[in-house]
Amino acid sequence: MTDFAFAHSRAIRRLAGVLALTVVFVTGFALGAGTQSVTAQVNPNTRMPLDVEESFAPFWETYNLIQKTYLDPIEVQTLVDGAINGLIESLDDPFSGYVEPEFHAFDTDLSGSITGIGVVIEEDQDRNVILIANVLPGTPAEAAGLVEGDVFIEVNGEDAVGFSTDQLAARVRGQEGTTVTLKMLRGEKELEFSIVRALIDIPNIETEVIEDVYAYVKLNQFTGEARSQLNTAISDLAMENKQGLILDLRGNPGGLLSAAVQVASMFVPGDQVVLYEQFGDGTEQTFNADGSDLGLTVPIVVLVDERSASASELVVGAWQDYDLVTVIGTTTFGKGVVQSQRDLVNGGGLRLTIARWLSPNRNSIHKLGITPDIEIMWEAEARKASPDADPQLQRAIDFLKTGQ
Repeated sequence: MTDFAFAHSRAIRRLAGVLALTVVFVTGFALGAGTQSVTAQVNPNTRMPLDVEESFAPFWETYNLIQKTYLDPIEVQTLVDGAINGLIESLDDPFSGYVEPEFHAFDTDLSGSITGIGVVIEEDQDRNVILIANVLPGTPAEAAGLVEGDVFIEVNGEDAVGFSTDQLAARVRGQEGTTVTLKMLRGEKELEFSIVRALIDIPNIETEVIEDVYAYVKLNQFTGEARSQLNTAISDLAMENKQGLILDLRGNPGGLLSAAVQVASMFVPGDQVVLYEQFGDGTEQTFNADGSDLGLTVPIVVLVDERSASASELVVGAWQDYDLVTVIGTTTFGKGVVQSQRDLVNGGGLRLTIARWLSPNRNSIHKLGITPDIEIMWEAEARKASPDADPQLQRAIDFLKTGQ
């Protein structure tokens, strides 16, 4: 990603970036162009604040003792990786993470094409495991027989229990044509899979005309092309002949902030505020609509669910604050913080939470999510059993027919 994106957390933390495994990092890149600046007294020899240097004395003492006296030889990089992971884990932040150099596979492109196996993952914090939330159709994962709910036990013979989603994603994804071996837990049964990674094209827009008068558009991800794709889709649907628009953001894990602002500007008129971004040093950045309001006059319904995260929540939050749409579905994921991504000098990748974002009314949705105007449940098991029986979509149609 060259801009920034979002992610989310609750009792079950769903870092729902499309892993391709598609891309887990879609929910966790920098959500802004600002970082904190720190001024401190620095020892000219160590380039470290003097108080920090003193605090780190036992760390270096431990390092030296390991190097001099530990029974078995150990690579310096192994110690470095362990130290960095320890620092990150001490933050107790599911959105900050470190990926070791040999597995550093951040994908900085939201073009819609990813090499991997084609699943969406989520982390079950209570069980400390990562499982499959969704298998994308027509992908190697589907062909191999992976299903929603399968738990990752091993990746290429390496124990996957306790991995972060970043670490798992980096190991499962890889070059097109290469093979990844997985051991999965399904219920009480362990299953093994050998899957050839492939280039996976992820369709970003789906459209439909319902009952000849209602336009339906589903956006799967906030890529750099999302706004232009939506413009084309809505234009092709000939809204002047329609009686309502249903925009489906269910399962949308987020994407680029620039794309989110552009999409929010579809309905937010003029240059009104879309979001505020607040940094730890007390500074704030305001993002305004870009003046590209489509000027639609038909009623608009937006569908959301517990998998709608980050950029999805930002956009819906702005529309809801301005009373521009009717939101139907279930409470969204609740990710209202911002991450920055950095490449480290050792070749590893680091992601840190650096800010929070607020809606135009200065509401924070972090760990809370966005509450729909009309709540309609559709549990995961029901979706899996009867994917075509869509009570949320039906409620949206009913609302457009009756206005209530």
